[in-house]
Amino acid sequence: MSTSTTTSNREVHLHSRPDGKPSPSDFKLITSELSPIVEGEFLVKNKWMSVDPYMRGRMKDGESYVEPFQIGKSLEGGCIGKVVESQNSEFKEGDYVLGNLGWREYWKSNGEGVAKIDANLAPLQAFLGVLGMTGMTAWVGLKRVAELQPGCTIFVSAASGAVGSIVCQIAKANNCQVIGSAGKPEKIEWLQDVAKVDAVINYKETNNLSDALGKAAPDGIDVYFDNVGGDHLEAALDHLNDFSCVVCCGMISTYNATEPSAAPRNLFKIIGKRIRMQGFIVRDHMHDRDDFLREMTTLIRDDKIHWEETVTDGLENAADAFIGLFDGDNLGKSLVRIK
Repeated sequence: MSTSTTTSNREVHLHSRPDGKPSPSDFKLITSELSPIVEGEFLVKNKWMSVDPYMRGRMKDGESYVEPFQIGKSLEGGCIGKVVESQNSEFKEGDYVLGNLGWREYWKSNGEGVAKIDANLAPLQAFLGVLGMTGMTAWVGLKRVAELQPGCTIFVSAASGAVGSIVCQIAKANNCQVIGSAGKPEKIEWLQDVAKVDAVINYKETNNLSDALGKAAPDGIDVYFDNVGGDHLEAALDHLNDFSCVVCCGMISTYNATEPSAAPRNLFKIIGKRIRMQGFIVRDHMHDRDDFLREMTTLIRDDKIHWEETVTDGLENAADAFIGLFDGDNLGKSLVRIK
């Protein structure tokens, strides 16, 4: 590629702010021109991008821990690409890099916030999943927030999802009893046969989630890893033991809500049971990344961590992949392969 020419670049913009569950009309695929790189910059062609539930929060025009997406501007998210042109001595043509400018074919950078990855260590897309922010979210939530101890009982909601599936397996590797929730037979089968959890609750087939959890954990639970909120959090509070912990990672049941959630109605139990309830943002723990990678690669090498990917081909189908998260279409990490 010549450094003197612009690059034609397809990218997905936020066309309108969703009201409730996002729809395809909230997104727009456009073609733009990317100006040539200058001294100190490099150009990346994306190969993979991630779609994640947290992105729904950025589609709202409100105060949060990260800036909202802007109407008529490109969306953002984790991505992996190949350096195709460089005027930066630290990043050579052919290097594979991890960045946060997904939802587009090309992007340029001066290297800030971009990391080179070793394509020989694992499949490229694994650095968006088990070896990326997804895996690190699971690890930080258990090891740093919950301060997980062997022998405890843990309940994981959305247990077959990108984060939940890794949480289950890290907990099992630490000799914990693990109870998961999922809503589809194939997800339940995977949790039982691959993740080796001790019990799975099909939340779509029970009229009383609290009763089902009580039967699965007659001695109560010590850690609740919350990816769902709502009725799952309410059920967990019923069965959390004294001095237990709630790790607040996500609350996908509320992301598309147009009315305030009815549950949980039993937050008062936090007081009597002396429950510690803590939210966290994985980016606050980047100083732990080396510890995470060391432990996770060891678990993978010892065949204690397995992962699934739901892959959608084509940038033009990225919005559909994202919307599918809220219908439970994905098993494990949801990824878009950009051709």
